[in-house]
Amino acid sequence: MKADYIIAEIGSTTTLVTAFDFSGELPHVLAQGKGYTTVLEGDVTIGLKQAIDDIERQIEEKLTWDRMIATSSAAGGLKMTVHGLVHDMTVKAAREAALGAGGIIKMVTSGKMRASDIRRIKKIQPNLIMIAGGTDHGERDTALFNAELIREADLDIPVIYCGNVANQEEIREIFEGKELYVVDNVYPRIDELNVEPARDVIQNAFENNIIKAPGMDKIRDMVDGAIMPTPGAVMQATKMLYEMIGDVIVLDVGGATTDLHSVTEGGADIADILVNPEPKAKRTVEGDLGLFVNSKNVIDLLAERDLEGLTKEYVTEHIRAIPESDEERECSEILCKKAVELAVARHAGYVKRLFVGKNSFVAYGKDLSKVQYIVGTGGALTRLPHGREILEGIKYRGEDISMLPREDAKIKIDTMYIMACAGVLSLEDEEAARKLLEFSIH
Repeated sequence: MKADYIIAEIGSTTTLVTAFDFSGELPHVLAQGKGYTTVLEGDVTIGLKQAIDDIERQIEEKLTWDRMIATSSAAGGLKMTVHGLVHDMTVKAAREAALGAGGIIKMVTSGKMRASDIRRIKKIQPNLIMIAGGTDHGERDTALFNAELIREADLDIPVIYCGNVANQEEIREIFEGKELYVVDNVYPRIDELNVEPARDVIQNAFENNIIKAPGMDKIRDMVDGAIMPTPGAVMQATKMLYEMIGDVIVLDVGGATTDLHSVTEGGADIADILVNPEPKAKRTVEGDLGLFVNSKNVIDLLAERDLEGLTKEYVTEHIRAIPESDEERECSEILCKKAVELAVARHAGYVKRLFVGKNSFVAYGKDLSKVQYIVGTGGALTRLPHGREILEGIKYRGEDISMLPREDAKIKIDTMYIMACAGVLSLEDEEAARKLLEFSIH
C-alpha cells in the first residue's frame, strides 16, 4: 500500500503513526499504528518502526510512502528558558512567543541575571535560551548584561535574541561563533506585542537541534520532512482553523497536562479597558492538570458538586491511562470536566470594577468572549463519550461583563485526533492540511 504522507506523533511514552492518502477529493486515513517511544533506548526510530509494523499487520501488506514528517514531545519536548527586563512586559511577551511555538518553559527571569541563574540553566539543560528586554531604542543594558553572562558560561545551547533592536549588532558580536538567532523585538513599543516572528524562529531552531537530543539523533534516518514540537503543531492548526471558521479555542486534555490554544482578538469593549496587551494567538499549559500522571492533583481539586455522588477514593481507584470499563470512563470524565473548567478559567482574563466612579472597569488577560467555536482534541475529549457536553459547560450564560466564551459558541470535536498532524503538514502542503481539518473537525 502506498501513502502520500505518513505523519508521526512522537510522544513521551507512545509513538503514533498515521498513513494518509490525499489523491482524492477528501483526505483518506489508510491506517494508524502505535509503538512505544524509544528515546530512552537511545534510538527513536525503533518505536517508529514498531508503529509502522503495526500498520502493516493491520493492512496485511507492505507500506510505502512519499514523505514522512513528525511532531515530537519526546526527549523532554522543547525545553526553554526565558530572560527579559520587566516581568509584565518584555518577559511576558517572550514567554508568550515561546509557549505559542510549543516551548516548555522551565525558567523565567526578569532584570539582570545572577550566577545562581546560570547554575539553574546548567541544571535544566534547555534546548533553547531566549533573551529579550527593552522596547526598541529604549533600555539596552539589561539584555546586553544577560547576554555577556550567558556567553561567559559557554553553555553550548542555541540562543534566540528578541529584544531591543538597537542591541542586535552587539548581540551578534557577543555570540560570535555560537548558534544565535536574531529576530524582531517581541515587545517593540509599550502595549504592543510582536510574537509571531520569534515563534517562527523557535520552530526553525527546534528542527535544527532536535536531532542532537539523546535518542533523537537518528530521527533523520526515517523522517525526511518537517519536524515540529507537538504543541506548536496544534497551535499552527488552531491558527489555520481561525482563518477557516473564525475566532476559536482548542482544548487538549492529556494524561499529564491540559493545553488551551486560543486565536481571537476579543471584543472592542474589553480592548478599551485592557491593562496589558495580549497576543492574538495564545497558548497556556496547565502542568498540574492531567487525567493520569497528574490525576491526584485534579482529584484534590474536586468539590462535592464535581463528584456526582461518588467519592474521591472511588474515583482514584478507577483512574486508568486508557479507561476501558464504564466506571473508568465515568471517573475519567469527572477529571476531564474539572481540568477543562480550570484550564479555561486560568487562560481567560477577568474584569475588575474600580471604585473611583460609576461604571469604571479594568480588564486583565485574554478575552474569549468573541469565540465562535470551541474545539476538543486529544485523547480524552475525542474518545470519552461526553466530550461535547464537557465543552458545553465552559460557556458563560450570565449577563455581567465576562471574558469567557458565550452561549452561542459552537462545539466541535477533532474526531480523528489529527490537529497536530495538520499543523506540521501545513508547513509542506497547506491545502492538504486544510482538507484534513475540514474532514476531522465537526
